[in-house]
Amino acid sequence: METMGPFGIAVDVGAEYLETAPEIEALGFGTLWVNGGQLDRLDRLRELIEATSRAVVAPAVVMPDGYRPGELGEFYRQVEARTPGRLVMGLGPLAGAHASSRLAQYFGDPEFSIPPNRRLLAAFGPSRLALAREYCAGAVPMLFTPQGTAAARRRLGQDRILALGQYVVMDENPETARDTARVPLRFLFSMPSYVNSALRQGFTEDDVNSLSDRLVDSLVAWGTSGQIAERLREQRIAGADHVYATVLHDGQQPGVLDAARALGPLLFSK
Repeated sequence: METMGPFGIAVDVGAEYLETAPEIEALGFGTLWVNGGQLDRLDRLRELIEATSRAVVAPAVVMPDGYRPGELGEFYRQVEARTPGRLVMGLGPLAGAHASSRLAQYFGDPEFSIPPNRRLLAAFGPSRLALAREYCAGAVPMLFTPQGTAAARRRLGQDRILALGQYVVMDENPETARDTARVPLRFLFSMPSYVNSALRQGFTEDDVNSLSDRLVDSLVAWGTSGQIAERLREQRIAGADHVYATVLHDGQQPGVLDAARALGPLLFSK
């Protein structure tokens, strides 16, 4: 497998994302991610690989509920045959009862031919991190403080990959930056896994319900490019092998390409 590199970035799937991906890759980002909400078809991953020359491409995440084991296995085999080492599969949990045992069965299906060292599991708490350790190369969580990252590293162990998603807003204005951050947080904190993760990290139910400034500022990096780069480096120091930025914007704030241009020289300077 090609190295994921210390830092990656989530591309914003749109009309020109395949044209801008080579520039983002050239800036030094080792992995280009496609967030699950934008992954309307698996072939977007293949197209992103073919549009670039060396970056790892990974989804965050593919939900196994939507695919038979053989479907994901066949997709992986086809991509691996054409572009070896460049696809890492970020996988989400299964819904419903007995999810952990069913996920273990899914991974053990002979038609699910994605090798363990090429898959990452969306994992937040102890039980899911244990599954990631047993069945995958590691975990791909998000919405962690650096202290939460350090705790996840201890649970996952030093011999597994911890690839962390970090929301960022390129905006120095506290009010508008927080407004932008709260849009996805409002949706995510309707899900028990994210709520429980926040509570484990020391936030209160009131923090979660109100999306308090304390919660937003702790989980989302905003400010100058220098401040955001420092937060990304802080997450690496806390224990993440790889940190990828998901750039949030309101249409007026800088988007992915502008953020990559601003952050790249700060993150990858010699």
